[in-house]
Amino acid sequence: MITYKDLADYIFKDVNETIEDLEKKYPERKLPEGAEVTRFAPSPTGFLHLGSLSTSLIDYKVAKDSKGIFYLRLEDTDTKREIEGSGEELVRQLKYFGIELDEGYFGNHDVGDYGPYRQSERAHIYRICIKHLMEIGRAYPCFCSAEQLEETRQIQEANKEIPGYYGDYAICRNIEPEEALNRIKNGDPYVIRFRSLGNHNNKVVFHDEIRGDIAIAENDMDVVILKSDGLPTYHFAHAVDDHFMRTTVVIRGEEWIASAPIHIELFNALGFKLPRYAHVPVIMKLDNGNKRKLSKRKDPEANVKNFIEGGYPNEALKAYLLSIANSNFEEWTMENNCYDIEKFTFSLSKMSLDGILFDQDKLSYFSKEIIAQFTAEDFYNRLLVWSKDYDVTLYDHISKNKDMTINALNIERGGEKARKDFSSYKDVYPIIGFFYKDRYEEIIKTGFPFNEAIDKEVIKDVLLDFAKSNDYSLANDVWFNTVKELGVRHGFAESGKIYKQNKEAYKGHVGDVAEMIRVALCGAKNSPNLHSVLQILGKDEVNRRINVAVDYLK
Repeated sequence: MITYKDLADYIFKDVNETIEDLEKKYPERKLPEGAEVTRFAPSPTGFLHLGSLSTSLIDYKVAKDSKGIFYLRLEDTDTKREIEGSGEELVRQLKYFGIELDEGYFGNHDVGDYGPYRQSERAHIYRICIKHLMEIGRAYPCFCSAEQLEETRQIQEANKEIPGYYGDYAICRNIEPEEALNRIKNGDPYVIRFRSLGNHNNKVVFHDEIRGDIAIAENDMDVVILKSDGLPTYHFAHAVDDHFMRTTVVIRGEEWIASAPIHIELFNALGFKLPRYAHVPVIMKLDNGNKRKLSKRKDPEANVKNFIEGGYPNEALKAYLLSIANSNFEEWTMENNCYDIEKFTFSLSKMSLDGILFDQDKLSYFSKEIIAQFTAEDFYNRLLVWSKDYDVTLYDHISKNKDMTINALNIERGGEKARKDFSSYKDVYPIIGFFYKDRYEEIIKTGFPFNEAIDKEVIKDVLLDFAKSNDYSLANDVWFNTVKELGVRHGFAESGKIYKQNKEAYKGHVGDVAEMIRVALCGAKNSPNLHSVLQILGKDEVNRRINVAVDYLK
């Protein structure tokens, strides 16, 4: 009489190892008490999603804060959807954000003793485990065609039943091992399914590190665990990998809660210790007043690459993601005037239970705060690296004008009232581009935006007087007093307050005078601190630009 063990021996005739052998090969990790082993397990099917980056950041923090291990496992068993090179790109993007791996898949090589870290290279491990399940009657071959499965689904829908392969609909579940063996020998195509012992009317309870105890219907589906191409499905592979890579806590999106009963039953059937689970809320956005999950196809915010190309410092996006992950992070940053996530202790228990709306304004806020804390030299070096790949015009200017660029970036940098007008690296050229002569010439091609309420001859006289009388050796406060004196000489009030009291007596006020100078030198009504602009441009360039502006006014 043919048994399931005989069937397993025939199907897996090349498998000589056992689960006990795997336990010895991949033993429990020797780590400090309380150390967590977490993993980021992406599929190489496209770009790094913002939600995936958020989850990997949480994985990283949980491992690092506990002096544990954070590793990357590439789940590449879906060969039809795999995009060549996307695995390597995922690793590069994690590195860009400073999320350092302790072990795992590193793009072109593995690091660590618990590999291989690509699922496509772990087929022998899965086959050992599936053979064991078949030997004990918890797995069986299924010969149903796609047409048969579709017919079953239509019947279930017509009967308003839950679709799936279970109960009386599990057509191949009760095929005797002897018949199955004969059909395999005959060349009939097949997959291997897990034989569930669950009852959908019963509840399984598991503890979630974020949500507490969750009660959910037991699994009764006989899910596919080995596809016809010889690769396992996600459900099965992740259970085997998390066990033999010794993952202690599985952190994943809340959409996987519904699959937890399948995973729990698989772990129990294999005799594996169940890892702890933490299901994190998804990042959402408003669409016509309704919340929905960020879409890879619809939403540019979903693609992490857009934030890199958009010039956001990696610290800014990490700080933003941590602020929506832990309710006390933003308060901590304010108390400590610090945005270094390495210094913040993360807690799964402080995570929100609800989907979180993506907030561009909050990301910009963190970015401005973080950029404001850079030294000018550090800011310059970051710009140089970023612009080389994403802004050729900026790169060309700053690489040729290093000292002037650093001086421009250093205007009002540091201190309690530091400049916070840069929300990304993309903002730099529009704000300080006027310092570069060719950019200045481009700006003024459309003319100078002088105040049309003030006579052109008055503006010309003020500018020419300024060119002759300006003292570049004066400190900012003393210098501004000379601007007041300049204005008074030409009929302007020395303050806005005085002007408002008797507008008829003056042509304007000192703010108008400063604006004339600013427009002449920068081609715009807004600019960084004017005194600093003068110091950086220098007397010769200042006078040249004033003459250009005066010629324009003639």
